[in-house]
Amino acid sequence: MPTSDLAPIAAFWDAMAGAFDDEADHGLRDRQVRAAWRQRLIEWLPRDPADVLDLGCGTGSLTLLLAELGHRPTGVDLSPRMIEQAERKLSEAGFDVPFMVGDAGNPPIAAYDTFDVVLVRHLVWTLPDPQVALDRWLGMLNPGGRLILVEGRWDTPGDDDSYVSGSPSLPWFGGVPAARLVEALESRARVAHVEQLTDPMLWGKPIDDERYVVIARPELAA
Repeated sequence: MPTSDLAPIAAFWDAMAGAFDDEADHGLRDRQVRAAWRQRLIEWLPRDPADVLDLGCGTGSLTLLLAELGHRPTGVDLSPRMIEQAERKLSEAGFDVPFMVGDAGNPPIAAYDTFDVVLVRHLVWTLPDPQVALDRWLGMLNPGGRLILVEGRWDTPGDDDSYVSGSPSLPWFGGVPAARLVEALESRARVAHVEQLTDPMLWGKPIDDERYVVIARPELAA
């Protein structure tokens, strides 16, 4: 995305950063919510320590869980203030984790750097061309790697196609149903796992919208 389009979006998330962790599934401050996400990561990620690219990492709550589980995370987020908080959170916990400010849809990663896992949570709705981003993310995986997408479809007042004035329209604004995301992936990769995430402990409250995980591998389906 052009830098001129990114500036207002970065400013929007900078403004959100101070209160971002107040949401139960963002800050993971509640012991039970944190435990629920920890267990899911154990289920979704390789057992052995893995190189994990955490895209749209926000304040680094999942990044911290990844580090605590013995993985080697790298965090990317468009918001400098989010990254500042993530760096502080990981440092205070005793972890030296690389973080970068950049467009998660087109991560600022060297062409030769690849990962065992690319983890994306509630991000695709913010992208003007999510299908191009899916291709990029799959291309950043090592052989046998996995793309983990924690996404959903929720109600958005007005259901406009952009959340920041002057930014491009967003085809998946308000989220994307699991069936639509799977469809987008099937021509690109092998979809290995789809699961609805209805456990209220993950969100700190009961939910009435669609939230799910899709795990895909870069090899094409036979």
